[in-house]
Amino acid sequence: MKYTKLNFMMSVLGIMIYVTDLIVDIWVSVRFFHERQYVFGVLTVSFMLFGTLVVQCFSYSWFKADLKEAGQESHHCFLLLHCLQGGVFTRYWFALKQGYQVAFKYSSKTENFVEKEINDRVTDLSMLRLFETYLEGCPQLVLQLYIFLEHGQANFTQYAAIVVSCCAVSWSTVDYQVALRKSLPDKKLFNGPCPKLVYLFYKLFTILSWMLSVVLLLFLNVKIAFLLLLFLWLLGIFWAFKEQTDFCVSTSMEILYRIVVGFILIFTFFNIKGQNTKCPMSCYYIVRVLVTLGILIVFWFYPLSIFNADYFIPVSITIVLSLLLGIIFLLVYYGTFHPNRSEETKLDEVDGKPVQRGCRMKYFLME
Repeated sequence: MKYTKLNFMMSVLGIMIYVTDLIVDIWVSVRFFHERQYVFGVLTVSFMLFGTLVVQCFSYSWFKADLKEAGQESHHCFLLLHCLQGGVFTRYWFALKQGYQVAFKYSSKTENFVEKEINDRVTDLSMLRLFETYLEGCPQLVLQLYIFLEHGQANFTQYAAIVVSCCAVSWSTVDYQVALRKSLPDKKLFNGPCPKLVYLFYKLFTILSWMLSVVLLLFLNVKIAFLLLLFLWLLGIFWAFKEQTDFCVSTSMEILYRIVVGFILIFTFFNIKGQNTKCPMSCYYIVRVLVTLGILIVFWFYPLSIFNADYFIPVSITIVLSLLLGIIFLLVYYGTFHPNRSEETKLDEVDGKPVQRGCRMKYFLME
């Protein structure tokens, strides 16, 4: 797959969003501690650490696997860089350095070999960013929305955190989907911007609706909300074990991968095994609709004193409309814009076809 100047610019934009997201998160946490809002500050830092530690573990594991496959020994400097939370920056450095050479300087005689290598680097970054988005960005967004609705107003820092988190979720979702199709030879590329936008809106609207529903549940009872999320997490982990995912080489990393998959499934649906997901996806979103409606119905019977009445009706309307639009975009995507629709009519069935070359992405989360 050809690596173009546009691809290089997208990689540059990706690291800009990554750095901005990191700076805003640090800024928000410092502000919380400065204002003596220690609970919010600790939660913000905890989300950041959880996401980055998991990402560094997978990044270093992939470095070791790649070096072993190439017949080289693992360098201690890579371990040190990852311990210092610099794994993603190291990968961006290699990707941008080599990507610039491929996009602007290399000749056609060497581009096939080098382009495959740079596409593999970009794919790894896409997978890591997807991990971090759902492990750190989504919980962070729920927290910021909760604080905003609790106080009825927000400062510039909180607005920035909400906007940057939304951008990070949007970017990582679309970037991952593009990288998925570029990395797997049996999957067709998106044809134009429309499929990308429809897929983005499907994910964004369904995630937004669920996040606002969780925020309402937090206002009702924090313990109930926590138990619900914990139950959904355990259910996702159980499904990952049941499907017997085989993404990682080592058993310990595979267990960590399944734990992470379970956490991601709290917020959105992904095909974790590359098999037909028509039935699981339908069940997933039927349950999502029922739980969302249940939260809204229960909330109507509670006194509005626990929540700012000026926001309740707009938030409820936003939840319903977002969920409805998300489901519509889901149906439009799989019914009209799915790249493999002409070959298979079943949702996601072709995602699990075996490929011939060694590629991490073929064992990773599908659509």
